[in-house]
Amino acid sequence: MSQHTPAPDALPDPAGQLIAVLGAGTMGVGITTLVVGHGLPVVLVDVDESRLEQARTAVSRGLRMAQLMGKLPRGAESGALTTTTLIDDIRDATVVIEAVTEIPETKAKVIAAASAVIAPGTPLVSNTSGIPIDELAVSAARPEDMVGAHFMNPPYLIPAIEVIRGPRSDEDALRRVTDLLALLGMNAIVVGDGPGFVINRVLQRALNGAAQLVQDGVADAESVDALFRGCLGHTTGPLATADLIGLDNVVDSLRVLYDRTGDAGYQPCELLLQKVAAGDFGRKTGRGFFEYGGVL
Repeated sequence: MSQHTPAPDALPDPAGQLIAVLGAGTMGVGITTLVVGHGLPVVLVDVDESRLEQARTAVSRGLRMAQLMGKLPRGAESGALTTTTLIDDIRDATVVIEAVTEIPETKAKVIAAASAVIAPGTPLVSNTSGIPIDELAVSAARPEDMVGAHFMNPPYLIPAIEVIRGPRSDEDALRRVTDLLALLGMNAIVVGDGPGFVINRVLQRALNGAAQLVQDGVADAESVDALFRGCLGHTTGPLATADLIGLDNVVDSLRVLYDRTGDAGYQPCELLLQKVAAGDFGRKTGRGFFEYGGVL
């Protein structure tokens, strides 16, 4: 059921593309960076004007870093970035990517508003990390246009992506999404629908379990991650990964999974809840399970 990046001569024509990204948080900024870094224009929408201003700076910083690391084309002209608080400004988008916070009600509201504006047949992509696509599709004017695309963080450094085909996803919508991802240099792996899909169905339980070990005093965070790196060959351990994702996002994802599966392994442990309540979200706040040099 996997689908991989097409050969170069099969890539779609970038001319005429306009990508809308809904939400200027960590993932929205990362997705925007990926898209403009490949020369495609983006309209980035958020309700918070100050967040949009911060997003412009973050996109510029991400572009520089990714180009220096050879993850984005160097010397190529970046796509135009337009920021707006008006959902009507996505009217001409060729693909819409929803990247708001992992709260089902918030996503449903944004999806409903977006699908009321865009033309029929425009793929509406949710960057949900765990909410079933068919559940979100209920809020869309045309459920067949809904597809899932679970980008990893940061999207411009991680080329593989989990693409979710919902039960009602139209094959043309799926093809147009995977064509766009190929244009962005991504390796799309198509999977079926369900809570957490593949990555988070496995990963979130591991993150929660690692945090529980620290809570129980079995090991400190440094030891847990050192064992995963040294014994299992992980590039980063589970707790550094949680910090990178954002502990607030981890808790939201765990709640989504727990509510939909009833599996106690997804019930957020007390230590995670305490860190989120304290505002220690990980890298983006400078402190999570580990200390960082500053807010990213």
